[in-house]
Amino acid sequence: MHSRLTAFVLAIGLLTGVAGSEHARSDIAVWREIAWPFPRDAWPAGRAFQCTAAACGEEVEIYVRPKIGFCNCEGGVADDDEVDRVADLDMISQNFVPLAPGNVVRVADMSGRSRAYDLEMTDGSHHAAIGIALSHRCDLLVAVAQAKAAAPALQHMALKFLASHEMTDWIMSALGGH
Repeated sequence: MHSRLTAFVLAIGLLTGVAGSEHARSDIAVWREIAWPFPRDAWPAGRAFQCTAAACGEEVEIYVRPKIGFCNCEGGVADDDEVDRVADLDMISQNFVPLAPGNVVRVADMSGRSRAYDLEMTDGSHHAAIGIALSHRCDLLVAVAQAKAAAPALQHMALKFLASHEMTDWIMSALGGH
């Protein structure tokens, strides 16, 4: 009987911990794929995903696409200016301002940089955005996450989403299976 009571208390504790954890979950299951919302440009369309406010605390969208042959083969993603140029922020809004210097990040076997931005949307509202540029050999993977959420929480969600098994499989396939 004592072991059942202990198991019950542990289960309640775990459930309470899960329910009380950070609102910004980024399990792949809470994300649904949506249509690529941007007009055609020099690069193929990527994949777009959305997490509802009920699942993530705020409605969050993330856009991911490879840019084959677009990276410095030797040095990878060199600096924040490169993230500003390649991360597709301008597809969401032409009015974006970096909030701080970026960070070195790793996802799967790729390294690069992420940087937080303030986006002024066409309706005048402001969203946070995280631009991510990752290099793999001479190829680049770019991702932008945007929401009304705080930038640190948004970055955590985006990196966790990109590092999920499903996304890393797709990323490596999109980058030619290298």
